[in-house]
Amino acid sequence: DDEQVTVRDDLTRLYGVLPADVRDAVKNHPERKHLLEVVLDLGRAPEARFLGEIGSMFLREAPVVEAELVAAAKAVGEFGGDNRAGIEGTLHRISCIRNRRGHIVGMTCRVGRAVTGHIDMIRDILPSGESVLFLGRPGVGKTTVIREMARVLSDELKKRVVIIDTSNEIGGDGDIPHPAIGGARRMQVPDPSMQHRVMIEAVENHMPEVIIVDEIGTEAEALACRTIAERGVQLIGTAHGQLLENLIKNPTLTDLVGGVQTVTLGDDEARARGCQKSILERQGPPTFPILIEMHERNMWVAHNVAESVDEVLSGARPVVQLRTRDGEGEVTVHR
Repeated sequence: DDEQVTVRDDLTRLYGVLPADVRDAVKNHPERKHLLEVVLDLGRAPEARFLGEIGSMFLREAPVVEAELVAAAKAVGEFGGDNRAGIEGTLHRISCIRNRRGHIVGMTCRVGRAVTGHIDMIRDILPSGESVLFLGRPGVGKTTVIREMARVLSDELKKRVVIIDTSNEIGGDGDIPHPAIGGARRMQVPDPSMQHRVMIEAVENHMPEVIIVDEIGTEAEALACRTIAERGVQLIGTAHGQLLENLIKNPTLTDLVGGVQTVTLGDDEARARGCQKSILERQGPPTFPILIEMHERNMWVAHNVAESVDEVLSGARPVVQLRTRDGEGEVTVHR
């Protein structure tokens, strides 16, 4: 906790899931504030994973036994169809690995943190009403950022915000949303395969100005995003991939950045352009006009999607914005 960024992690609520000696090891660990997740795998020593260069380390020598996994599962409660569960009133995510008979043989206890202050990296973009898509590897903070965006858009910019919360990771577990989302409303999704239906239902039933959705991963969800954007609703979302090029080459999600089509040029046009007769072009306007690649927590790359996709398809290098934040919280934008 400093002047720019405040973190609330509710770690004490996560301890109840862990075996007693593992809990003590985590409590007394000097790098506890950087804890990303605790991994419990049957027959292996429990492992703590940390953000940054710290990496991972074992919390004891003795391997995890089946009774410890059973006790942890009881402490968590019921797992959903995506093998995820939460702890009511917190942002922690517990995911399980099952064997072929359906028994739990591994658990990943992911620490959920409510962070206020990260929004300054894109505060200038929010009032524009443009849809924004975040890309980044797991653990870089995508969900944390869109949770903070929900609070700022609803409480500070006074917009009607609806969160489509598939695994209760944005608004926390339980029927009452976590205070970290401010006045935003949250719609829970009964099964991950129904996320796209709930997105459309939100627009038709609840008149949102902004819809926030985490982990857009299927063609149906990409199509739902297109439908919502065409109705004039601002979208804030995250997707799988690290770079804009990943989305362009991903046939499932390429529509988010406008889609790609092969165009055959006439002989004269090909000669005038100095290129082959068959070229790749953007198919239409992008669903998300702004895309942000989250390379590190304090280093983002912002794209004007239409311009960047056109440049990439033509073999050129797009002009982007590099947004960084230094140790004192000062945000710098370089073109």
